[in-house]
Amino acid sequence: MPTSTKVLTLAAAAGLLAAAAASTPASAAPAQQRQALAAYAPADSATIHPGTMMYTDGAQCTANFVYTDTAGTTYVGYAAHCAGLGEATDTDGCTSGSLPLGTKVDFVEGGSLVSDGTRVGGGTLVYSSWLTMQQRGETDADACAYNDLALVKVDAADVGKVNPSIPFWGGPVGLNTTGTAAGDTVYSYGNSSLRAGIEQLSPKQGISLGTDPSGWTHPVYTVTPGVPGDSGSAFLDAEGNALGTLSTLALAPLAGSNGVGDLARELAYAQANGGIAGLRLVPGTEPFSPIL
Repeated sequence: MPTSTKVLTLAAAAGLLAAAAASTPASAAPAQQRQALAAYAPADSATIHPGTMMYTDGAQCTANFVYTDTAGTTYVGYAAHCAGLGEATDTDGCTSGSLPLGTKVDFVEGGSLVSDGTRVGGGTLVYSSWLTMQQRGETDADACAYNDLALVKVDAADVGKVNPSIPFWGGPVGLNTTGTAAGDTVYSYGNSSLRAGIEQLSPKQGISLGTDPSGWTHPVYTVTPGVPGDSGSAFLDAEGNALGTLSTLALAPLAGSNGVGDLARELAYAQANGGIAGLRLVPGTEPFSPIL
């Protein structure tokens, strides 16, 4: 297993710098699902979507995908370590501390190194893979290392601001359940404030280095690499399926690569153990368009 560290939250980065069921594709969605998708805000005006910055007790991360459940509740995902209490190198979700469920999370647009951005909505942490694994006494070392998904329930007043599409790329069209092979193209959209608000640096294209034997993670190289503040952001495979969530930044042996948690496994774990009935990924309203 490569030596790696969590992609740092903004607060941690500042210190260092100073020192499983597949979602149906939107094009083939049944009438009920198409009607639900139509209820989302238009992609070009939504202020809460994959790529939106999310602040938890001062720490900044990036939204990955939108999820829903049997009751039609709207959730936005990010990395479980975004609510972590330990050091940036505390990567074991079975032993690392976390803020509790019920913690408030802010959705923010337009933040940069010189601007705090504008709060566009709020939500509540309702699922954390870290807290769930600790409660269950999880003993699978690979799950402890790579299961890094949290869900934030969007406040009722802000649900109308949500769209599930990935900015720039569109999609997701469904859920990747087969992993990746070395050389496969991947796409992401990070929104770290360390990029000083330069939007052209947010869309990222790269290649997978394959799937870890455990199936829980995919090491990838992208241009540019994921940086502190991109934690939790979405990754799509070459067909526009939701592949995973940005979790780690490797120091060795693949320096500069990122570890992407396998969303199919993370979501299946949440479905089995998170207590949210009918939890599932929401496909984007915009078609996948892999043109950089």
